[in-house]
Amino acid sequence: MSRWPPPPRLAAAFYKAHGLGNDYLVFEEGDDWLATPRAVQAVCDPHMGVGSDGIVALLAARAGGVFRLRMFNPDGSEFERSGNGLRVLATHLVRSGHSSPYRIEVGGERVTMLVHASAGGAHDVSVEMGRARIGPAAVELDPRALDPNGRLAGPHGEPLQVVPVSVGNPHMVVLVDTPTPERLAEIGPFVVAHPALARGANVQLARASGAANENACEALIWERGVGPTSASGTSACAVAVALVSEGRLRPGAVTVRMPGGTMTVTVSESLDVVLRGPVEGVCAGALTQGFLAELSLLGG
Repeated sequence: MSRWPPPPRLAAAFYKAHGLGNDYLVFEEGDDWLATPRAVQAVCDPHMGVGSDGIVALLAARAGGVFRLRMFNPDGSEFERSGNGLRVLATHLVRSGHSSPYRIEVGGERVTMLVHASAGGAHDVSVEMGRARIGPAAVELDPRALDPNGRLAGPHGEPLQVVPVSVGNPHMVVLVDTPTPERLAEIGPFVVAHPALARGANVQLARASGAANENACEALIWERGVGPTSASGTSACAVAVALVSEGRLRPGAVTVRMPGGTMTVTVSESLDVVLRGPVEGVCAGALTQGFLAELSLLGG
């Protein structure tokens, strides 16, 4: 039985924006198409659809000023939350005339978002992500998969130093000396679908900056349901939390450098997390009647 409710029906109109190259489509609830896995795959297809790293579905039902939403990967799977998806939604709300800050309910939890500045389609957006949790139980990882030193056997049997982190969704942060795309291509797909993980996890290769007095790090990302990606908000949070919890970085503002660019993650001593970074609006439009007819043949 699926842990998610039936797929929502959405309107044809959409808004597209990205956070450091990690792009999302926002659709509001409507009656034009059903967001089944196959329909979501078709909409997210970069050649035969609109193209996107995921969909944010803004639901119509609201209570007490709280916006409710659901999120979908480009493979059609539903997931708990995305830091970039949330921040893209914030820019849709400001475009729609809603005043910041915003209270959001997603994946059964609530977060608060603030648009600090907007100009010409560029936005500076932060999200209070809540308190992170670390350890196998936080990501539903069978602890028997780890050796006595807390390491996970890698794709070739090599020990991987991992820090399981939840920031509302599961992450496996792999601490390495040198994160490279080649190593990510080996470790990412192996860990993301590891049989010891009940729900899979997003995977990051991370290292703290070696520069003196710099509270910064580098990360490469393999997203569950997506693959390698230029940037990820929740991944940036997970990496910062992992390195702070391991004593490799200080609590406070952490600069997280990813291939797509840089975000700031503020981590408190109790692991409360705030994510901040840029969002760039791309376009707004609507699915054509012909494409909607194709979606209906896919069950959408």
